[in-house]
Amino acid sequence: MAMTTGGNAGGPMSEINVTPLVDVMLVLLIIFMITAPLMSHRITVALPTANPKVATDTEQVPPLDLAVKPDGSMYLNDVEVNELELKQRFVSAAGGSPQPELQIRADKTTEYKLVKKVLADAKEAGMVHVGFITTGKE
Repeated sequence: MAMTTGGNAGGPMSEINVTPLVDVMLVLLIIFMITAPLMSHRITVALPTANPKVATDTEQVPPLDLAVKPDGSMYLNDVEVNELELKQRFVSAAGGSPQPELQIRADKTTEYKLVKKVLADAKEAGMVHVGFITTGKE
């Protein structure tokens, strides 16, 4: 801080000390000079262009709704199925284009190993879109 001794009645000094400002600006200049070359990519790669497939109303496929009860019984679209039938339905659904989403509704008291088995069967069949249906916070 600049101070004066004596002078015109000891009033406040009207000059600003710019030395700290210059120091900060030089540090920022050095930082930007070092980091600016790092911001550009040196290796150029021809990136592919995105061409998203827009689904029309005719391509909409209803999802597969799978309900799993605590006793191990499974209902696919409200029809009871056993494990073999479920695997066959997964294979036929996975071969379709577009592939339907598998929505799993498992009772909260259902053992996880039953749900894990269903997920493994769906993955083995080639199902890609799998979701879980839950309720909101109680």
